[in-house]
Order: sequence, then structure tokens, then C-alpha cells
Amino acid sequence: MSTENTNLIRAVYHAFSVGDVAGVLGRFSPDIVWNEAENFPYADGNPYIGPEAVAKGVFARCVGEWDGFAAHPEEFVDAGDTIVVLGRYTGTYMATGRPQHTQFVHVWRIAGGKAVRFQQFADTLQVARVTEIVKV
Repeated sequence: MSTENTNLIRAVYHAFSVGDVAGVLGRFSPDIVWNEAENFPYADGNPYIGPEAVAKGVFARCVGEWDGFAAHPEEFVDAGDTIVVLGRYTGTYMATGRPQHTQFVHVWRIAGGKAVRFQQFADTLQVARVTEIVKV
């Protein structure tokens, strides 16, 4: 298995956690294909192609709509060129004032030392309950 690939993805989460957007985007391939989970609020832009599309379509929305948004990786599963990350999202959705503790799975594909694909799986019912003005 590839310790280098796991370390790359660990570094992505660390950079995200300290607000180092350039550190996150710099680990992405210029043509990364990023997909949010079906029925997730940010899936409306799927697939996001390239780091700038991810920054604008996903990261900017996380910062603008959530107070204290964070992705907490709990486990990294090394499958060579694929790294699977299990974890939780936290933060409070500003429009509703509701906090989340949402389970996620992220599947990363690595090539040439860069992240080339990302697929999010998340508890979309939990997110809908937190983000919807009307209770779901």
C-alpha cells in the first residue's frame, strides 16, 4: 500500500483544518473531478472540475453558510491509489442555527502525487434536518 498517498490526503485535511486553502488546492490535480453525495446541498454543481471550481462551489459555500464548519477524519483506509476516509462534519448552519455531527465517507483517487478524483458519501438526511428551514 502507499503511505505516500495516505500522507497526501492527511495533509489535505490538515491544511483544510487550519484554513490553508492553497495547501488544499495545491494537492489537487489541475483537472480533479469532485463529486458531492447525491442529495447533498452542494451536489448541484456535480461534477466540479478543477481546484477553482471546488473552491468556489464547495469550500466558499461551507465557509459562507456554516459557523465553525470542519471535516474531522477519524480513519484512513489505504487501498493503494485509492484512500478512503471515514469521519464526521461539524459546524452550525447559520440560516437555522442547528448544529451538525454528520457522518461521512470520502473516497480519494490519487495519480502522480495529486488527488485526481473525490467522491463524498454523507448522511444527507442529517444534513437536510440541519439545513432545512422546515423540519424534514
